[in-house]
Amino acid sequence: MAVDESGVSGARRRADARRNEQALLDAAAAAFLACGVNAPVRDIAARAGVGVGTIYRHFPTRADLVVAVYRHQVEACAEAGPTLLAGCDTPCVALARWIDLFVEFLVTKHGLAEALRSDDAAFEALHAYFLDRLVPVCARLLDAAAAAGEVRADVAAYELMRGVGNLCIGAGHDPRYDPRRLVDILVAGLRPQ
Repeated sequence: MAVDESGVSGARRRADARRNEQALLDAAAAAFLACGVNAPVRDIAARAGVGVGTIYRHFPTRADLVVAVYRHQVEACAEAGPTLLAGCDTPCVALARWIDLFVEFLVTKHGLAEALRSDDAAFEALHAYFLDRLVPVCARLLDAAAAAGEVRADVAAYELMRGVGNLCIGAGHDPRYDPRRLVDILVAGLRPQ
């Protein structure tokens, strides 16, 4: 095991760096939820218990940090699909629970839509990544539920995700609007007639 001049092994330093990065991603996600993607870097550093320099060492630009947080959250949503399918009583229940996670993901992304429309190159690939990772997960859940006769077979995953996404637009800006309620109605409409 390699040891640097300070006596710290390379493996330990990598483990510390991974912990710092995870702490930064969690802190940034919490800050973005509270304040949007323009949350002050010093606030994110304080939440993570690290210095501002540590953030810039891991994520040289704000765009790098935003992309890393959302990619991490997309991965969590993608990984939840197979887990739910394996652990729920029926594929329809798994689909409904995954849609709930997807809605939570969408309604807690204050400022992401504006960031995605910006000219920053770091955001260009994020939407494609989002679709590439999540559409197949939704398709697998939909196919399983359709094969079990629990939902209509004529709904495409992209179509469903787009509908859910559109129902989530503006969530949090109007206390009279609850996108989760309308998404529940949409999901109930998937059941065969």
